[in-house]
Amino acid sequence: MPKRDIGIGLIGTGFMGKAHAFAYRAAKAAYPDIPTVRLRMVADVNAEAAAKAADQYGFESSTGDWRALIADPAVDVVSITTPNTLHKEMALAAIAAGKHVHCEKPLSPNLADSAEMMKAAKAKGVVTQVGFNYIKNPLLKLARDMVAAGELGEITNFRGIHAEDYMHDPDAPYTWRIDPVGGPGVIADLGSHIICMARFLLGPITDVNADVETIFESRPSSRGSKDRTPVLVDDIARLLVRFERGCGGTLEANWMATGRKMQLAFELSGTKGSLVFTQERLNELHFYKAGGEARHMGFTKLEAGPQHFPYGQFCVAGGHQLGFNDLKTIEMAEFLSAIAGGPRQGPDFAEAYEIQKVVEAAIESSRQQKRLKVT
Repeated sequence: MPKRDIGIGLIGTGFMGKAHAFAYRAAKAAYPDIPTVRLRMVADVNAEAAAKAADQYGFESSTGDWRALIADPAVDVVSITTPNTLHKEMALAAIAAGKHVHCEKPLSPNLADSAEMMKAAKAKGVVTQVGFNYIKNPLLKLARDMVAAGELGEITNFRGIHAEDYMHDPDAPYTWRIDPVGGPGVIADLGSHIICMARFLLGPITDVNADVETIFESRPSSRGSKDRTPVLVDDIARLLVRFERGCGGTLEANWMATGRKMQLAFELSGTKGSLVFTQERLNELHFYKAGGEARHMGFTKLEAGPQHFPYGQFCVAGGHQLGFNDLKTIEMAEFLSAIAGGPRQGPDFAEAYEIQKVVEAAIESSRQQKRLKVT
């Protein structure tokens, strides 16, 4: 595998920008065989914030103009952590310049934009990645392997949910997350994660029957404002789905779930057993094996440890646990490995496009109040 340095350009200095910076800095320590990265430049619409981030995270330079970052010949990779409405323009510019692109989810506000981004990346031959880092959990990879190996028998049902509570307050202000210009609401923001996880474990979703609803019809136009802006996107989405493999399931996305901070969870049932997982306890996977001694029946906790690659790249001791930023580091390490010629593990722009198909089919299903094919 080539050993040359890979120059990183980061656009955006918020929560996800910080996570990307941490991950790029940590990737080489966990994966010694990947190329070394150079943190070349960070960009933000606020030039002062960009300069502060450069100093804090160790970037060589900063700018208030993302176009200057893309134009810099020292930048090989562009990481986009901005609001959804900006993803397409930035990604297409980076692709045209021959840069590899990591873009946070959802890939774009709508399916047409995702298709354009996917096709541009394929035509240019660049490596792409989309920020669905939760499926990088070693225990999620174990779950997928167990399904593929037939350890659960024939899969009969999938119940998935991604619920948080950051919009449960009716006086929480209107933000870019609920601006319809940026796409649908919770079904894209949180729903894309559980759709991605369901596809990761069980494969394509072919049919959807959905109900999406808006709980609060308006929100303060800004924090503390008496003026209110109408809300035109969904707060809760409930989906009945069918998978190409033949089984059915349910998916829920909800940013109104009071008290929940990270309930990204599933229960996967089969004729020989079942698996239960929640991101709230991301180092545990619970496995039920059917057919055992009745007195001893119950779920067994499978605890993450060095036996579940790549846990051991971070810690040699079981039970010491990985965290959110470790999952992001795994994601970036696999991305960098792919850039250097290793396997492309994704999710890439093509997978994000497939996820967007389910999102838009669900929105249309709710509008028409009937089951639709995902096409």
